[in-house]
Formats: sequence, structure tokens, C-alpha cells
Amino acid sequence: MQTFLATALEAARRAAEVALGYYRGDFQVELKQDQTPVTVADREAEEVIRNTLLDAFPDHGFYGEESGKAQENADYLWLVDPIDGTKSFVGGYGMWSTQIALMHRGELVLGVSSAPAMGETAWAARDSGAFLDGKRIEVSARSRLDEASVSTGNLQSLARSPQWGALGSVLARVNRTRGYGDYYHYHRLAAGQLDAVIESDVNILDIAALVVIVREAGGTFTDLEGRAPGLDTSSVLATTPGLHADLLRTLSRCA
Repeated sequence: MQTFLATALEAARRAAEVALGYYRGDFQVELKQDQTPVTVADREAEEVIRNTLLDAFPDHGFYGEESGKAQENADYLWLVDPIDGTKSFVGGYGMWSTQIALMHRGELVLGVSSAPAMGETAWAARDSGAFLDGKRIEVSARSRLDEASVSTGNLQSLARSPQWGALGSVLARVNRTRGYGDYYHYHRLAAGQLDAVIESDVNILDIAALVVIVREAGGTFTDLEGRAPGLDTSSVLATTPGLHADLLRTLSRCA
């Protein structure tokens, strides 16, 4: 596992060099079929990651945001979003990251979340703890909503569902609300600086690495129905252990 982690960190470092070379520069922005933006930086960063990982582990599978799936039935499958937060990247502000995760026979076992414009990298491997810039991190011990800080993001589908009212009741009970979004609120959760993250409209490539990081920091990470994350996951309820049951019960009440 440590060899896998070292290689993933090196892939993230090389991708950062590519992305930062374009960041705040002059490049063309295209729209994919789903109307999300993509740039040459996305494509080149993913190619660097893919080559780094598969040169080291040629029998592994690869699932990339830009290139799709290859050898997806392999025991080991790398899940990669080279620039998660392309709109932020295009807009010239630092809320974007490179996400690299490893799945072994359906279980997420390793994650690297690199945010080079903001100068921080988080990583974790199964049973080895979570780290932020080399320092071990842990989620907070908070278990009461009236003491908790909660961050939300990507809530469009939730806003159209019966759970929208339930979310309102949650936010009315908590101590503090934020809408950090993207990688940033997961890093804060894992570091004990935030207590819960609620999202919908996500893709597994956006969150796979963050699942491992939050869990290895002692947190609980499911979708909004309480299911373990998998390739089809599209929502998130990530919390301290003491808050998860209460939040899940409240958000499921109107589902």
C-alpha cells in the first residue's frame, strides 16, 4: 500500500506542475456533452497521472474524468479527476484540486487530494491514518448538532426533492453553516475544523479520494441514504461519528 501511495503522490505532484503551468494563463475552454467545462490542462494532467500510475502498475485499471474507463474489471482500479473544480480553475481562483483514489475489488483503499493553488495536499491509505501536508489529522469529537459546523455544496437535486425541508431543519439546529464546496470542506472535516459535509449532484471521481481521507481521519462517510460510497454514488453525508446517525435520520425523514 505504501508503494501505491508514493506513486499516487508523485502522480499528483506531476499533475500539479502541468496544471499550474496553465493556471491563470491563456487557454481555450470547451464544453463537454454535460455542459461542464474542460481545458487542455485537464487533459494533459490526466495523461500525466495515467502514465505515472500505469507505468508503475500496468495490470491496474484506470477510470479518468477525461479518458473514461480502461480495464475496469481489474482487481485494482484507479479513480482520477485531474482538475476537480474546472470552473474555479478557469475563473482563476484556487478552489480546485487533483483527486486520485485507488479501489481494490470495490473497496476504496487509498486517496490523494492535492490542491496546489492553495498549497495543501491530503492523503490516506487504509489502516494507516490520514495526513495533511505531512501532519496526521483527525475529525473532531463533536456529537451535538447545536455545537456543530456544517458545510454544504452541490445541492441542486436536493433542492428539488422532499429532503429540502429536512435540510432546512438541520441547518436551523446547527451552530454554524458554511458552503465551502469541492475538496476544501472535506479537508477541513478530516482536520477537525468542520463537523459535517452535505452534498448532492456529485460524481464518484470527485469524492473517492476524500472518502478514504475522511474515514482514515476517524469520520463517517456515506451517501444521503446511508449507503457506502461506490461507483454510482451521487450524494454525500460525511460527518464526525457522533453526528452521523442524527443527521441521517433527519435528512431521511422526508425522503
